[in-house]
Amino acid sequence: MSIRAMTKANHLLHQHYGYDTFRPGQEEIITNILQGRRSMGIMPTGGGKSICYQIPSLMLPGLTLVISPLISLMKDQVDELNEVGIPSTFINSTLSAEEVNERLHLMKERKYKLVYIAPERLDAPSFLQQIKRLEVSLVAVDEAHCLSQWGHDFRPSYLKTPGLISELFPEPAVLALTATATPEVTLDICDALNIEEDNVVQTGFARENLSFHVLKGQDRDAYLKDYLNRNASHSGIIYAATRKEVERLHSFLEQNGVQTGKYHGGMTSSERDEMQEKFVYDQLQVMVATNAFGMGINKSNVRFVIHYQIPRNIESYYQEAGRAGRDGEESECLLLFSPQDIRIQQFLIDQSNLSEQRKENEYKKLQAMTNYCHTESCLQTYILDYFGDEASNPCGKCGHCTDERETEDVTREAQMVFSCIKRMRERFGKTMVAQVLTGSGNKKVKELSLDKLPTFGLMKERSQKEVSQFIDYLTASQFISMSDSSYPVLQLTERALYVLKGDLTVERKKEKQPVEIAPSHPLFEQLRSLRSRLAKEAGIAPYMVFSDKTLNELCLKLPDTKAEMLSVKGVGEQKFENYGEEILSEISRFKNEHPELARNSAQYTPPVQRPAKKRSPGEKASHLETSELFLQGNNMEEIAAHREITLSTVQGHLLKAMDEGVEINPMELADETKLKMIQEKIAEIGLENGLKPLKEALPEEISYFEIKLAMKCGG
Repeated sequence: MSIRAMTKANHLLHQHYGYDTFRPGQEEIITNILQGRRSMGIMPTGGGKSICYQIPSLMLPGLTLVISPLISLMKDQVDELNEVGIPSTFINSTLSAEEVNERLHLMKERKYKLVYIAPERLDAPSFLQQIKRLEVSLVAVDEAHCLSQWGHDFRPSYLKTPGLISELFPEPAVLALTATATPEVTLDICDALNIEEDNVVQTGFARENLSFHVLKGQDRDAYLKDYLNRNASHSGIIYAATRKEVERLHSFLEQNGVQTGKYHGGMTSSERDEMQEKFVYDQLQVMVATNAFGMGINKSNVRFVIHYQIPRNIESYYQEAGRAGRDGEESECLLLFSPQDIRIQQFLIDQSNLSEQRKENEYKKLQAMTNYCHTESCLQTYILDYFGDEASNPCGKCGHCTDERETEDVTREAQMVFSCIKRMRERFGKTMVAQVLTGSGNKKVKELSLDKLPTFGLMKERSQKEVSQFIDYLTASQFISMSDSSYPVLQLTERALYVLKGDLTVERKKEKQPVEIAPSHPLFEQLRSLRSRLAKEAGIAPYMVFSDKTLNELCLKLPDTKAEMLSVKGVGEQKFENYGEEILSEISRFKNEHPELARNSAQYTPPVQRPAKKRSPGEKASHLETSELFLQGNNMEEIAAHREITLSTVQGHLLKAMDEGVEINPMELADETKLKMIQEKIAEIGLENGLKPLKEALPEEISYFEIKLAMKCGG
């Protein structure tokens, strides 16, 4: 990009969005567009993908068309753009024929710079004929993974996009955008849109402000109720796998006093629109939605996303979880895992109209999602590895990296359960096993003479619900498996047999208690209340006035003047003109009422959840302490036990120490034969597409840690 063009782009960025600098990848993508090159951006949700086409739309002479499958999101996107001074509109099935014609007329009159259209609109020849008469400078394909049959949300209508582009003259610039493309999907998109590999800009999949957690073997309803009570001032989304479960959760939460909306494909379009609008406008605390139907929302202040049931694949999970913290503020992503939920996803795949090849692919994706729930390593690292994005160190903030809960030995109780399943000849489901263990007087138990078993009543001091939850925990920990029959029965795995023999112990961590998301500055609630009023007067969603991140920075800086307020990220000229004076008046009122906080505002730091531990002067960094223990002759398992950290954390520490020059011989950390095998495979297929293809080409027992060690041997 020329200096002149760069200066203009930066000016537009500040004028319309209130930011002084572009985020990683944005400038490179914008440069490609302005130079007419077809480009692709792979950026995490909340990473600023939309700015990559919105800024060029203001700099290019003609119209920018954005192809998006998220019809429910379009109105919010357009409202937000018009709010910052970018004339925009949308065309989709929610409009009447008269409204569509009116908007097409205004497009010809050059009244818009940017227009969102649904991919299905490309099936209408009359629409294409009218678009061909316009000057289209840029076609942006949002959610571009929908172009690939290997993507998690393939839509045949998206395949019309290359045809649309070929019909336009002169040829427009093309930009594909997605947050969840694996290397295989990326290749598909580039082939379809004729994008050169050199013009693929990937900024990494990591979301620094998100903490990931998987909870197993807990009472999900009780946890959910407690969590929402503790975080009643925050917005969140709860995902479930079926409409029936969405309805049940909605009723359960409503009965417990939580302002809750619901959203699934069985509702009418007007019902869904009403629920979404209430959620976006902060009239509802929580939205419960199906994974399958999904939700197109642009609400930036979602502080938590909870998956009540396991989604079908990592792509869907990361995209849905990524709707938390779009404003960059600390947010949580929780998955409440129960093994039987896997069967729901298997059933949905079985009943789908997919080809056998695509079903097989979906089963593989579901297995990767299941493995995520069972992994004991860093959850963020697992996700990054899946997308072929290398993470050299654990994130330090996910549930596994920060889990300091005490463990209790439950071997004896586990043996009771395993013995009961074995004596019941592995022919019954969880409910019946729990009834036998608790000594239930159920008629069927007696009819089958199960009350005569030695294990009958072994756990009578516990409730049937408690025993069922314990069975869920043992299943989630892979001591028990469930059959594939219509009525799944419990079966013992090889690990359970070792426990029965006394060769293996079973430990269970104490139940995880919900925590409150970090409290905010005393001024924050006042500004949030003012924001709601201003939004209502303007007829827009509150987050469109200012994001939570901007409100927090206003609390820290407490500006007195226009110039000071414009220095706050997210405050542009247009926003100040609309709301600046009222915000400054509210801040002035607060400073007069709280002079002690006004004086100390520069030193005020809002508390954040799970703050990183600070080292005292002279104290070693954690990864260096680990490497020192290794160099003293301790193996990785001994270090993990001594430091009370996970084995994966030890591995991450050693890799980081090696990156910083600590002399550790990789051959002391892994089998030399394995490392040589990995190096040979690297020489054969290369590393251009990340580590995932390499991992899949190697024997299953070879870990990512060993791959990274082999790379260091080669370096």
